Amino acid sequence: MNNIYIHAHAGICAIGDDAAVLRDTILSDVPPCAGAVSQAYSADKTVFLGAVAGTDSGDVCVIDDAHVFKNRTNALLDKVFAKMSAEFAQARQGIADDRIAIILGSSNAGIEEGENAVAHQVAHGTPPDTYAYEQQEYGSPAQFLAHKLSVTGPAYVISTACSSGAKAFISAARLLQAGVCDLALVGGSDVLSQLTVNGFLSLDAVDGGRSQPFAAERKGIHLGEAAALFVLSKVPSEIRLLGWGESSDAHHMAAPQPDGLGAEASMRAALSHAGLTATDIDYVNLHGTATAQNDSMEAAAVARVFGADVPMSSTKALTGHTLGAAGAIEALFCCLTLSQRSAPTRLPVHWTDGDIDPALPRLNFVRPVQDSRARLRYVLSNSFGFGGSNASLIFEKVA
Repeated sequence: MNNIYIHAHAGICAIGDDAAVLRDTILSDVPPCAGAVSQAYSADKTVFLGAVAGTDSGDVCVIDDAHVFKNRTNALLDKVFAKMSAEFAQARQGIADDRIAIILGSSNAGIEEGENAVAHQVAHGTPPDTYAYEQQEYGSPAQFLAHKLSVTGPAYVISTACSSGAKAFISAARLLQAGVCDLALVGGSDVLSQLTVNGFLSLDAVDGGRSQPFAAERKGIHLGEAAALFVLSKVPSEIRLLGWGESSDAHHMAAPQPDGLGAEASMRAALSHAGLTATDIDYVNLHGTATAQNDSMEAAAVARVFGADVPMSSTKALTGHTLGAAGAIEALFCCLTLSQRSAPTRLPVHWTDGDIDPALPRLNFVRPVQDSRARLRYVLSNSFGFGGSNASLIFEKVA
């Protein structure tokens, strides 16, 4: 039996940063409205983005105001941590600083600061005085929080593209189980940048409007940004990380394995690790990017594992694809769904403007005004990254 429990969680994305607002939005029958068209990162093309407003690199707060940590990825983390600082302080009581781990996922870290520095150098001959190379290092988010919180245990960032945030959970859980640490701050953070937006545009993988996961008329992702944090330990709590699974199909640098065997292996490994069968799962949070290839392979894999009865949805129409933070923000949605206090409980709605693609296997997508669930105990969340890096997490409502 896995004994990894979640003691606190918080997050921020295009739909907000208040837990009640986030929960009400993902469970609402009202169509999504967060996000807007923009040319902020792609001067020659207008795209729809799920940006977080009102946060810039200057919002990062550290004791000595060290500018090496000032990037927007860390600013989002700082804002999220402020919402759970009291719970973290309580959880760390009696635990030595070197027995606390910080494990995060990110695919961009502070690359936007690097972009701005290059633009300044082109215009003025030198980078700005506020720039330091450490701002754009992949390890910056974990080092920032370790510095801020005076934590001296393991602190690192996992970067496996879109599975990064989910992989952070698995890495932290293993550290806890191995006795390397007694408490872990886990999550993910990613922000928009020119590299990200134009990179996906070059792959012809971006919808000009809001993404439509699994829809017949889907045209690709819309990009977003997010951060989410969780406090994990072996002390019992209301929500448990019951199981996890991973696979690496290494099919292609930027395309999933068409038959979905890697994704299927990840889900089956998670079920085995949790000691569950597919019929035990009450809800599946799909990776659901709205690209033709991802949705085709994921639908096939999910159908083989769960059939057509288990309720499921992709929440990326609400947030955009938040890349390295996707596994973390969607884990937060799973926890918010499990933490509903009144019965019957509701499930995150699967939003599309049109019909589900009839060429895909039949799945039980959660639709607006769909009947609520009398039981909600086990949920599974999928995160599949470039290069075939797949991860599935199972959360349990213990009490």
